[in-house]
Amino acid sequence: MPNPPTPSPDRKPPTPTTVLELRVQNHPGAMARITALFADGGFNLEAILCVPLPGGIESRMLLLVSDAHRLGHVEEELARLPDILALRRRADLGHEYFEWMAEMGAGAHGHHR
Repeated sequence: MPNPPTPSPDRKPPTPTTVLELRVQNHPGAMARITALFADGGFNLEAILCVPLPGGIESRMLLLVSDAHRLGHVEEELARLPDILALRRRADLGHEYFEWMAEMGAGAHGHHR
């Protein structure tokens, strides 16, 4: 599997974004509660990647969030949810990572959108 791209200074997303990494309990309703916090705060989730971790009890979520300058309050609210086991910002990832994942997925299925 090829390596994901590194952020490029000459390629910027249309709005400031931040990537949040969450380790969450993998059960029905967890994603709905998490995404509802962003919707209630008026945030647009530009991209969501969620994969179960080995054992299937927990999942790892990567969220590409616009309006990163207002993110502190939502992070505090997320930390209060019992579904959230860990939360951190990923300065090493940007929108390029999600674009790369989308290209990898499209290639794996033999079609592009």
